[in-house]
Amino acid sequence: MIEATFEEAHTPEWIKRNITDHTHELVILRQVVPWERIIGRLIPFYDPRQGRFGKSLRIMVAISILAKLRGLSDPGVVSQVKENRYLQYFCNVAEKGLQTFLSPSAISKFRKRLGEKGIEIIEGEVFDRLRRCGAIEKDTSLIDSSVLKNNIIYPNDVQLLFKAFGKMASFAKTYHLPLWWDQDELKKQWRAFNLAKRGEFTPYLWVFYALFVEALWTFQKEVERLQASDKEQQKANQWVDLLILLAEQTKQKLEGEKHIRNRIVSLSEVDARPIKKGKRYPTCEFGTTLQMSFNRQGFLITTENFIGSPNDKTLYGNTLALFRSRMKGDPETVVTDKGFRSQENFKRTPENVSNLFLGQSQDVAEEKRKFCISARSATEGFIAVVKHLRGFGCSLYRGLRGDRIWTLLCQTAHNLKKFLQLYRAEEIEEDSLVKLGLLG
Repeated sequence: MIEATFEEAHTPEWIKRNITDHTHELVILRQVVPWERIIGRLIPFYDPRQGRFGKSLRIMVAISILAKLRGLSDPGVVSQVKENRYLQYFCNVAEKGLQTFLSPSAISKFRKRLGEKGIEIIEGEVFDRLRRCGAIEKDTSLIDSSVLKNNIIYPNDVQLLFKAFGKMASFAKTYHLPLWWDQDELKKQWRAFNLAKRGEFTPYLWVFYALFVEALWTFQKEVERLQASDKEQQKANQWVDLLILLAEQTKQKLEGEKHIRNRIVSLSEVDARPIKKGKRYPTCEFGTTLQMSFNRQGFLITTENFIGSPNDKTLYGNTLALFRSRMKGDPETVVTDKGFRSQENFKRTPENVSNLFLGQSQDVAEEKRKFCISARSATEGFIAVVKHLRGFGCSLYRGLRGDRIWTLLCQTAHNLKKFLQLYRAEEIEEDSLVKLGLLG
């Protein structure tokens, strides 16, 4: 069950005494976020008849947004709320019971319960409120892709095999099985590998591969004999499949293959892939592909996450269609780099788009060239901002599902921050501020 409605946790006297700066960003954003609409759509994620009452949806949604606004971890955001009145006001946390109002683990459980669909509701409702009031303009679509890095160390083939032994050891410990390989020999080879020079790595890969293949065969047999629940059996079978794929890819590497399809780079981030981008350094990053579109103001309109590195040319049509769907209309101008350039994409672009700039000046009339070139440069700046300041530099959640949740929460925070920037620069129309309740 869940607390489906909420009341104001703070009395007018408390607000008058503690919230003295009415231009504070959290005071403004508290008015902007459509709490009632979000909570109404999240209620179906809970069973109204089973379980004890969970934490207030109002608090959980606010905490999730606040963590990304301030770049805080789950423990960090709970700790900050306990110490700061403006954070308490934004999250609607009452002073009574403040020191025990929420466990950090509850935030992770909340994200898991909502999943991608629930977090999409939060992001979508915030975005739609800003769009409906007219704060987000649809005149220009700036499309580009980047890499959402995963929180993994630089991959090493020998290290992957050594960690695979660790996964099998955890399985053995869980089901009270003796290790079926020589652990002392494994550690001896691991120490020798770490002392070896770079040119000596390949012989050690052969050694670890030979030990791993033999141990993997026994691991398969143990999983087949496993007496466990369906959930545990499924998890064990998934590990078997993953380690078999690792063995096959290691063999390909030893045979001289340089381009291995769906290359595993981490056993904890199985969806991460080596992705080469058009940069001098680093030339290769490890994670998932992040496809984005902005408008000329810098609002982040669409985000999509993909395993591996799909071709930009193939992503263009769907990204533009998603932009049009979210903005409820066609942009006047579309701007991309040359990676999206193809005759097919010229044909895919709707006739209502007056200017299409796919990386070359001759794509548009002379009077629009300066604008399009400037917009293309701005796209790089927007990407730099979201990667370095808005959390898109590295995802700390696991798997493609985790990357998607991370992306949506960061997108929500970015668009709220962008609104604040334009609001303080007095670039939001008065009519929009009235609709948001920020102007009487």
